[in-house]
Amino acid sequence: MFKKKKHTDYISESLSAQTWKRFKRNKLAMFGLFLIIIASSISILGFLITPDSSPYANDQKPELHIKKPGFKAQMLLAKKNELSRKSNWIHKMIFGEVSDFSYIPAYSYSFKGFDIVIEEFTGNEPNNGNKVAYNMADVVYDVNNNYPIINDSSSNKIEFYQLSTGEKLKISTSDLQKIITENHIEDRRYLLGTHLPGRDLLSRLMIGTRISLSVGFISVIISIVIGILLGAMAGYFRGWLDDVIMWLINVVWSIPTLLLVIAITLVLGKGILQVFIAVGLTMWVDVARLIRGQILSIREKEFVEAGRALGFKNMRIILGHILPNVMGPVIVIAASNFASAILTEAGLSFLGIGAQPPTPSWGEMINAHRGYVLVDAAYLAFVPGLAIMILVLAFMLVGNGLRDALDSKSLDSKPLMGH
Repeated sequence: MFKKKKHTDYISESLSAQTWKRFKRNKLAMFGLFLIIIASSISILGFLITPDSSPYANDQKPELHIKKPGFKAQMLLAKKNELSRKSNWIHKMIFGEVSDFSYIPAYSYSFKGFDIVIEEFTGNEPNNGNKVAYNMADVVYDVNNNYPIINDSSSNKIEFYQLSTGEKLKISTSDLQKIITENHIEDRRYLLGTHLPGRDLLSRLMIGTRISLSVGFISVIISIVIGILLGAMAGYFRGWLDDVIMWLINVVWSIPTLLLVIAITLVLGKGILQVFIAVGLTMWVDVARLIRGQILSIREKEFVEAGRALGFKNMRIILGHILPNVMGPVIVIAASNFASAILTEAGLSFLGIGAQPPTPSWGEMINAHRGYVLVDAAYLAFVPGLAIMILVLAFMLVGNGLRDALDSKSLDSKPLMGH
C-alpha cells in the first residue's frame, strides 16, 4: 500500500516550483510566454522555414515590385553556370543558402525547337511582356560542366559532353520539355506580398525576428553584467566607491536613452554589432540601481554577518550569499529591458543608424515604406510595426507575470498543494 502524502510534503516544494505555479495562473503572462516561444522558434530555425532562403532573404525581383498579399507568380528555374553552393542544414539555418538556380518570373511559356520561350512578367493588364528564348539544355544543365552543346536538327536531339565524367550524352527535346515542365516551372506564392525591390515580405519579416531577439538578448546580458557588477560594489562596500558609482549612474540617467545610443553608435560606427553594444551600454543603469538598493537592504542581515564572522571573502559573500537573494527583481527588470531594447533597435533602424541593408530589420522596413501609409499599400509599414508591438507586448506581459509570481505578498493564504 502507498502512504498518503502529508500536508507538510507540499509545503516543502522549492521556491522555483511555487513561482512557476503562480506564474501559470496568470493567463496573460502565459500568452506572452507562448508568443515569445513562437518568435524564438522562428528566429532559431531561420532560413530553414522562410519561403526565401537566400542570404538575408534578399532575392530581388524588380518585376514583382509591391504585389498584394497572396500574389502568385510563375517562375522558370534556370540552372546557374557556376559551382553549386549547397551547404549543410546548420549553415543554411544560420546564414541562408545561395540557390543553384536563377528564378525568372514568367507570365507564360512555350517550346519552340530547342528553346523554351517565355513572356516576361510585367504586372500590367494585359501583360505585353517581351518574348525571351532560352536553350532548354542551358536551363536544365550547367554549360560549364556540359559543353559543347550541339543541336542536332535531324534527330531532334541535343548532344553535349560532361566535362566532369568525359561522357558524351544525347537527350531528346521531348525529354527536356518534360524535365522542364516537371522540375523547372514553379508557382511561387507570396503570402504577405512583396515590397519595394520585389523581395518576399514574409521572409524578411521572419528573419527580422532574429535581429530583434538578438539585440534584446545580447543587450540584456551586457546590461545585467555591468549593472550587477557596479550595483553590487556600490551597495556592499558603500563609502567613496558608492559615491563615485552613484555619480556615474546619475550622469548616465540624465541623458535620454535614444540620444545616448545614437552618440555611441556614431562613435562605434553603423552596424548590428554596434547596436548590440550601444543598447547594452545604456540599459545597465536600471539594473545597477536595483541591485544597489537590494544589497543595501540585506547587507546587514544575520547570514551576511555570519559569513563575515567565518572569514569568507567579500567576493564569496556577494556572489554566493547576497546575489542569489536579489535575482528575482533582476529577472523582472530584464524582461522589461528586453522590450525596451527591441524598441530602441527598431528606432535606430528607422533612423538609418541601426541594422544596415540588406540585413532585414523591422524598423528599416517601416522606414522604407512609410510613404505608402497614405496609399493602398499601407500594410507594408503596418505589418512590421504590428510585429514590433506584439513582441514588445509579449515581454511586458511576461515581466508583469514574473513580478507577481515572485512577489511574496502574492502567496495564497493556503499553501500550494499538488494533486
